[in-house]
Amino acid sequence: MDAFTAGLLQRIKTTESDLTRAREDGDDFLADVEQGELDDLHRLAAEHGVQVGTAGV
Repeated sequence: MDAFTAGLLQRIKTTESDLTRAREDGDDFLADVEQGELDDLHRLAAEHGVQVGTAGV
């Protein structure tokens, strides 16, 4: 796995965690921000052929 892929997958994992935390805290604004970031990261992954899943992340 190259550094780009590893970094992207780590950012996705972190953002998913931050999104979960924001939802649990009831912070709708932060949840919207994190969801937007997650959507962008998934789009970037798709554009570069990076498989996103729970295995190996």
